[in-house]
Amino acid sequence: MLQPRLTEVIALDGFQLQLTYETGEVRLFDVLPYIKGQWFGELQDESYFKTVYLLQGGTGIAWRNGQDIAPHELYEQSILR
Repeated sequence: MLQPRLTEVIALDGFQLQLTYETGEVRLFDVLPYIKGQWFGELQDESYFKTVYLLQGGTGIAWRNGQDIAPHELYEQSILR
């Protein structure tokens, strides 16, 4: 499934991401299940978690050390807000 492009990402308390798509949909994605192991474990630091940013063109999200979550997963595993 092709998902719409992201227009905004906001890191919320509780390791949640608020995702806004070009369609106007606002969705909530829970990052907590991903925060394990050496690679994603860095996201446990809430100040680092909140540095999430939108990739150019709205194709996804990432953190400065390279962690990212697949765009289709963000869309399919998130819930409408």
